[in-house]
Formats: sequence, C-alpha cells, structure tokens
Amino acid sequence: MKNQNTVPKKLSFISIYFLGINAVIGSGTFLLPSTIYKYMNLSAICVLLCTAVTVSMIALCYADLSSRFTGSGAAWLYSYNAFGRFAGYELGIFTWFLGCTTLSAEVVALLTVLKSFLPAFKNNTIYMSGIVFLVLLFSIINFFGRSLVKLVNNISAAAKIITLILFIVIGAFFIKKANFTPVIPAAALKGPVPFFKHFGEAFTPIFYLFTGFSFIPIAAKQMNNPEKNIPRVLIAVMTSVTILDCLMLLVAIGLSGYKLGSYSNPLASALKTGVGQWGFALMIVGMLISIFGVAFSASFNTPSLISSLATEHAMLPKWIGKKNKHDAPWVAIIMTAILSLALCTQSYLFLVACTVLASFVQYVPSILAVIKFKHSNEYPTHGFSLPGKYTIPIIALIISCYMVTNFTPKTLLVGAVVGVVAAACYFFIDKDKDEEKKHEDFLASIRNKDFKF
Repeated sequence: MKNQNTVPKKLSFISIYFLGINAVIGSGTFLLPSTIYKYMNLSAICVLLCTAVTVSMIALCYADLSSRFTGSGAAWLYSYNAFGRFAGYELGIFTWFLGCTTLSAEVVALLTVLKSFLPAFKNNTIYMSGIVFLVLLFSIINFFGRSLVKLVNNISAAAKIITLILFIVIGAFFIKKANFTPVIPAAALKGPVPFFKHFGEAFTPIFYLFTGFSFIPIAAKQMNNPEKNIPRVLIAVMTSVTILDCLMLLVAIGLSGYKLGSYSNPLASALKTGVGQWGFALMIVGMLISIFGVAFSASFNTPSLISSLATEHAMLPKWIGKKNKHDAPWVAIIMTAILSLALCTQSYLFLVACTVLASFVQYVPSILAVIKFKHSNEYPTHGFSLPGKYTIPIIALIISCYMVTNFTPKTLLVGAVVGVVAAACYFFIDKDKDEEKKHEDFLASIRNKDFKF
C-alpha cells in the first residue's frame, strides 16, 4: 500500500533544464524573425548576440540571487528581502501581470499561426471566439485537470526542440549565399541616430526571445538543491537558447533573404521556400504544439503565483487564494482569465512589448538587490557567486535602463497604470489588515477580561 505521506519527488537538474527551455523558447522564436530581420537584415544576428549577452548578465544576477534563497518566488522574493514588503508586493503583482501578458501573447500567436492555413480565422468574430475558447479551455483544465500540466509541458518542450533542430538541419542544405545581402538596411546607415533607432526596434523583440528565464526560480521549493541547481540551469538554458536562436535566424535568412521581413509565419514560410509545402506543414504542426504548451503552462503558473501571494505571504486578501476540492486556486484562475481575455484584444507585437516591460520592472530591483546583498553581506550564496563583484550588476543595470527608451508611450502608460493600481490596492489591503488586527485585539481583550472575571 502506497504511503499517503510520501514526500513528492523533487525536480532534478535535467528536469529543471527542460522546464527552463520550455519557458524561454516560445512563440517569439517562431514568429518574430521577420520583425527582427526587417529592422537589421543580416546584422540582426549581431543584435541577437548583443541581446543574449545583455540578458545573460541579468540571468547571472538571478543566478546569484537564487543561490542565496531556497524559497519560491524569484523577483518578488528577492525584492521583498532586499527592500521590504511593499517592493515585494509590487514585484509580485508585476510578475502576475507578466504571466497574463505571456498567456495572451501565446494565445494570439496560436491564432496567428492558424490564420496562415485556416482563412476562417481572419474573420474577427471567429478570431475572438477562438480567443475566448482557448482561455476558457485552459481555465477549465486548471480547475479539474491540473495533473495534465507535466504531460503537456514535456510534449511541448520536445516538440519545440525537435521542430527547431529539424528546421536548422533541413534548411541548412537549401541556404543561398545571395540571401545574406544586404547586411544592414540602407536607412540604418544614414547616421548614428537612425542606426540606434533600428537597433532598438530589433532589440525589443529579440529581448522577448529570452524573457522566460525569470520564471525558472519561481517554483524553487519543488526543485532538488535549488540554490545550486538553479544557477547552473540558468547558465545552461541561456547558452543553449542563444545557440539555437542564432542558428535559426541564420538559416531563416539564408533560405528567404529580403522576403523574410514580409512573412507572417517566417520559419514555416522560409522552410517552404527551401523544400516545399511539406516543410511548411511540418513547421506549422511543431509550432502549434509548442505554442499551445507554453500558453497552457502560463495559464497554470500565473494563477498559482497570485494565489501564493494571498495564502502563503499574506500580501493579498485570503479569498484570492481560495482553492476548490481539486486543489486549484479557482479565484486566481478566474482573475487571470479575465485580465488575459482583455489583453488578447491587443496586437501580438504590443503584447510582446508589454511582456518585455513587465520583465524590465522585475530585472531592475533584482539587479539592485544583488548590489545590496554584496555590499551588506546578507544572505550568503550557496554554490554560485557572481564574479567581478559589482561589475556585472552595474553593466546589466545600465543596459536595462536603456530598454526604457525603446518602449512606446502606450506601453509605458500600461506599466504605469499597473503600478499605480497595485499601489492603491496595497494601501487598502494594509488598511483592512490594520482594522482586522484591531478587531482581533479587541476580541482578545474581551476574552481576557471575561477570563479574569
């Protein structure tokens, strides 16, 4: 007979690695090469490498922080310990918002892929019905079938890795050297300002290709030896994804050349150019499975995050963390579904920008937390120590601040609204907690008087 009190098996290094790959490689890998190429042509590969170095510096900061803590939560947990409860609360809300924008972007990406071979989805009514159906489907599964999460994650991770490797290997045989020109758009060569404008326009979507790394430490408690394994996984995942993305973009450009910038499904259309219709079909199937998996994973992790803020850390009202008989946080699932549906009305590129902005909001406090802990010697590291003391955090901070210049006013406004609304809610939540504490103290005083009497 199976012992009911058996402790669940912790995730090993390999399991965490594949979870990391699944978190980082999403719809952007399949849909953004056209946008990236349009702004920088062949030089986009250099921009990709620059972005990878930048994100790797931030990932190293996360590696340093994850080596100091074994608890779940990532950015909000680090900020909470470094700068107090309010900072942790704000980062927690932004992490939830990041999860919602990721879910929405993946849903929109899924329907964008469907449009390429099912013209019916070009009809706005059918398109919006598809969005509602997918978000409700994910919510219902989370209500009743959360045991499917691991299976879907594994299938999705395998599908995207196999799809990318097949694209690179097959496509490499059909590359045409003539497609590697022009190296850089003529408009970007008119001066420093146009160049940096084009560079920045390519930088933001490329940055989106790597943002998922910040989700890796969120479930640290479920991992074996997290303070040692998470830093190693972060480094391994960033290295693997950088190599795959560079090869992918190089092959895509070699197959399509200047036409790449006009494709709505760049990788599928590029492989079709090389091998024909079966290549297009192969990529579409792989993309659908992988994007569905990322969306499903986001729909599962995002409600769990806001639920934990309510139940485990008392940063939100307890009712937000309520669970049903299937141990699913049903209130948090509904809240996530509502916000995600509202965000799905926006374009894919806008959702990408919002995701990058929400990531940026997490990165800056986390980088500052590294600097503080190194200065104060609080929370010693276990198994990983960031080399160069302050050098990497300062460079990462400067480059992160550069990201702000690439956001549109609309994106910055959304970020400001999220921050202000969260702060206002925090004030009322704290007020409610104060009133509740006063009431409990009052009842306790009455009970004490009755006892004395």
